Amino acid sequence: MLFIFNFLFSPLPTPALICLLTFGAAIFLWLINRPQPVLPVIDLDNQSVGIEGGAHKCSYQNDNELMRYYFPDAKTVYEIFQRGLAVSDNGPCLGYRKPNQPYKWLSYKQVSDRAEYLGSCLLHKGYKPAPDQFVGIFAQNRPEWVISELACYTYSMVAVPLYDTLGAEAIIYIVNKANIPTVICDTPEKASVLVGNVEKGLIPGLKMIILMDPFEDELKKRGEQCGVELLSLFDAENLGKENFRKPVPPNPEDLSIICFTSGTTGDPKGAMITHENIASNAAAFLRCLEHIFQPTPEDVTISYLPLAHMFERVVQAVLYSCGARVGFFQGDIRLLPDDMKTLRPTVFPTVPRLLNRIYDKVQNEAKTPLKKFLLNLAVSSKFNEVKNGIIRRDSIWDKLIFSKIQDNLGGRVRVLITGAAPISSSVLTFLRAAMGCPVFEAYGQTECTAGCTITSPGDWTSGHVGVPVACNYVKLEDVPDMNYFSANNEGEICIKGTNVFQGYLKDPEKTQETLDKEGWLHTGDIGRWLPNGTLKIIDRKKNIFKLAQGEYIAPEKIENIYIRSRPVLQIFVHGDSLRSFLVGVVVPDPDALPSFAAKLGVKGTLEELCQNQILKEAILEDLHKNGKEGGLKSFEQVKNIFVHPEPFSIENGLLTPTLKAKRVELSKYFRTQIDSLYESIKE
Repeated sequence: MLFIFNFLFSPLPTPALICLLTFGAAIFLWLINRPQPVLPVIDLDNQSVGIEGGAHKCSYQNDNELMRYYFPDAKTVYEIFQRGLAVSDNGPCLGYRKPNQPYKWLSYKQVSDRAEYLGSCLLHKGYKPAPDQFVGIFAQNRPEWVISELACYTYSMVAVPLYDTLGAEAIIYIVNKANIPTVICDTPEKASVLVGNVEKGLIPGLKMIILMDPFEDELKKRGEQCGVELLSLFDAENLGKENFRKPVPPNPEDLSIICFTSGTTGDPKGAMITHENIASNAAAFLRCLEHIFQPTPEDVTISYLPLAHMFERVVQAVLYSCGARVGFFQGDIRLLPDDMKTLRPTVFPTVPRLLNRIYDKVQNEAKTPLKKFLLNLAVSSKFNEVKNGIIRRDSIWDKLIFSKIQDNLGGRVRVLITGAAPISSSVLTFLRAAMGCPVFEAYGQTECTAGCTITSPGDWTSGHVGVPVACNYVKLEDVPDMNYFSANNEGEICIKGTNVFQGYLKDPEKTQETLDKEGWLHTGDIGRWLPNGTLKIIDRKKNIFKLAQGEYIAPEKIENIYIRSRPVLQIFVHGDSLRSFLVGVVVPDPDALPSFAAKLGVKGTLEELCQNQILKEAILEDLHKNGKEGGLKSFEQVKNIFVHPEPFSIENGLLTPTLKAKRVELSKYFRTQIDSLYESIKE
């Protein structure tokens, strides 16, 4: 004891004293400056609660009243924008840029004025200020898209987006189905296609095209000859200014937009979405994030996800309601990194396909064992902080490893939200460690406006899509044929709320298939309630699935086209929602294959022919030829195939007694080959 007393209280040599004081000061500075955890506002073990009828609601809802709006003065999309004008004090609203130049900005008042002028022009040309008046918008993301949309809402009209990936026939179908007399489009090329369809008598109801970009007199003359007036957007706004009409704002229950879904079979379906649908969905996201993120006029997002889809529409509605800004990419996805660095967004809505590329690039750059070890250590260390509620980008790991990733996205992202398709757990965990901001996953579909569930702040586990948002309930309904029962917390995901659409345009039969009499939207997805109250997507009711970029795939439709290929006896098309392309397993026709191979100078037994690379490539080429003739889109074509000599049969468990493919069993049976096919092609 005396020794310890003497050690503690006897004078220390000067160097030792300095070291001790320095160490103590360092500890003190660390204690007062260390990042403080942000604690979750809900019990993460009980994130959703059951209500009468077996449905679930989010646990932060105090009552069963569903949200209709967040701000009392923002109950329609028109009011949302007007609120943004007020709270931003007419701040910057829409940004755009040319190559190698900074962003230029239109103010909220400039956008509002131009929308009023364009809307007044439409009224002058014969439109009425009513929700049965439809205006087509056929353009890439750009400020004029938003101005055109707002012009519709300012006078209670309805926007109907058109987009290239629907295909030429679908564009014709939509214009006719919605009886669209006017289309506002961006390029002369698109306008020329529309005029050509009028000339052929395919869209006789189209009477006016308003063009954002300059166009030649020849195109105008072609239009005049077939009864279509071509007008520049500049002239249209001036005409509206000369014939100005006061705004006639819509009501919350009025139709806002008809969003045609890119259906996998048959014609596209036009989801009818009201102003309240959008306002309530935006409100629910604001409600979920309000404890960790509240947008201000200083916030900015980058617009590159298609405005024709509802995910992007709702993100923008959230930002406009708070007076924030939207900067548009240049229109070329390859230039997106440069746009991000220039704009420096604080809100980043994205899709798994883009995030997968970021993840793959980082993983591929860690080539040596040491680099891979350091990367894994950094992810583990940062993610441990995230799990404890500490989200930052100033740690030693950020400075050493993650700053480059953050800087490539502008270095200021405050919140990242991914949707449209599932994302893998490994990628999600990596992003939550690397980004230094909250990363959320949302789930939904067009028919519920955009999202119906989202990750709860503070729950940074993966493998689920969060909990119901505050504008809807979610329930699981029995699917006996697939052995899913709600009593086991499994079943078809059904949604009911203020964000659920009104049905499909002029299609009561399809509407009844999707919306039941009690107003429940049947998604076709199979879900499971996890013990903590979160929802996990586990299956699809029909054999339809999404690729990583969000495109729906109907494999049977593709197989029915490919089976026309002469050397093919059977084919199984496989897709994965974490991948961006399809692969296939082909069983060749033993009678047709030898002659098909002989033309290529290839001979051998059936087994030898199946292993021949030249023959495989020839079969793949023939499949693509049949696919193109059958109208398949590029993302519906398989990129690689495995040629298998043994037919699928009832005996080997790969066909049902009615000779239908057992898709789950086929996926399991060929798992090794499927994995190899994906690994052989870089996405």
